[in-house]
Amino acid sequence: MHVLVVHNRYASAQPSGENKVVDQEVELLRAAGHRVEVFERRSDDIGARSLLGKVAVPLLVPWNPAVRTELAARLRAERPDVVHVHNVFPLLSPAVLAACADAGVPAVATLHNYTQVCPPGTLQRDGRPCTECVGSAPLPAVRHGCYRNSRLATVPLAVSLSVNRRRWWSGVERFFCISAAQRDVLVRSGMPAERLAVKHNFVPEPDTRREGGGEQLLHLGRLAEAKGVRLLMAAWDEIVASGGVGVPLVIAGTGPLEREVTAWAAGRDDVRYVGLLDTAECRKAIARSVAVVAPSTWLEAFGLVVVEAMAAGVPTVAAGHGAFVELVEDGVTGLLHQPGEPASLASCIRRIAAEPARNREMGQAARRRYEQGFSPAVGLERLVEGYRTAIAGRSALARGGDTRASRDGGSR
Repeated sequence: MHVLVVHNRYASAQPSGENKVVDQEVELLRAAGHRVEVFERRSDDIGARSLLGKVAVPLLVPWNPAVRTELAARLRAERPDVVHVHNVFPLLSPAVLAACADAGVPAVATLHNYTQVCPPGTLQRDGRPCTECVGSAPLPAVRHGCYRNSRLATVPLAVSLSVNRRRWWSGVERFFCISAAQRDVLVRSGMPAERLAVKHNFVPEPDTRREGGGEQLLHLGRLAEAKGVRLLMAAWDEIVASGGVGVPLVIAGTGPLEREVTAWAAGRDDVRYVGLLDTAECRKAIARSVAVVAPSTWLEAFGLVVVEAMAAGVPTVAAGHGAFVELVEDGVTGLLHQPGEPASLASCIRRIAAEPARNREMGQAARRRYEQGFSPAVGLERLVEGYRTAIAGRSALARGGDTRASRDGGSR
C-alpha cells in the first residue's frame, strides 16, 4: 500500500506523544513493506520566520491556501492509495482535506485529542474537565481564553473549528479515535458515528522489562497542570508526612511547571527530578519502577505512558476518568484514584508499593493486556484495516457517482 502521512510536528522543546506515535506508525508500516511518505510542517520553523511571517501564522490556522495547492499537486503526481492526516495546527490547516478532494485520494485522520469539539483540544478549563463547547459553537472557549489563557490566541482555533467542522466530517472517510472514551464524546457532539472507529495507539516492544519489584515510583510526561503534576506533589507530601513508601519518586519531563517542580524537589532524598529523557532512557526508567503514576486532571484521550508501562510489565496508578478507565483495569493491571483528589492518589500509591507480591501480579497482568491489545502486530492490523475501509468507501462513492452520471446522461 502507498500511504502519504500528513503531520504538523509539535515544537521539539516539549516532549510530544503525538510526534512519537506518528513516527512509530511510519516505521511500523515501512517495516511491513508498505510505501510510506510524509508531507509535514514543523512548528520549530516558526521561530525562523520574519516578523511579518510570524504575524501571519494565526491567519493560516483556519485555512492555508498554499498548502492546498502544494499537497494537491503532490497527490496528483504520486497517486498514493490513502492519505493519513494527523495534526494540522498551526501551519497545515484543514486545507489538506481540500487537497485530498481535489486529487480524489481518500483520507483518514487520527484524532489525537479533542480539537474537533474544543479549540485547545483538552476539554479542560481552570484545572477541571469542561465540555461547554461540545456540540455547540466554541464561543465559551474564546470568552474564557482557553488556549494559552488568551482570548486573542483562541480566536483562530475557534474560527477553524466553526468554519471547517463540516469539511472534516465530509472530507474524511475514516476517523481513528484513540479510545472508546474519546469516541463517546465525539459522537455526543454530533460527529458521524459510522466514520468513527476506535484504534488504540500501539507501543513498540521495549528493549527491557521489569525484573523484581522495582526501585522507584515514576511520573513521566509533560510538566503541566493538566497532567496532574501539582496533584502528585500534594499527594507525595502527604505520603512522606506519614512515613513514606520506602522508594523515591522520580519525575521526568519538561514543561511550564518545570521551575516549580525543580524547587519542590531540591534538597530532598525522597524526590528526584531528572529532566527530559530520550526514548531509551524512558524505557529504562519505566522498567526500574514499582509503578508509573499518571494522575492527569484532564480527560486523557489515550495515555501512551500507561501502555508503555504495560509493555514493560509495570502497573500504573492513574486517574479514574477519560481513557484511563478502559486502559487500566482497577485492581488487576493497576489502580485508579479519584480524579483531582490528592488523598485518593496518596492511598493508591501506598497500596501499590506496600504489597510486592500483588504488585508483581498486576505487572504480569498489565503485560498480558499489552500483548492482546497494544502490540505492534495488533497496531498494524488495525491501521491497515482502517486504510482498506477508507479506500473501499471512496471507491464505492466513485462508482455511485459514475452510475448517477450515466443515468443523468441517458435521461438527457
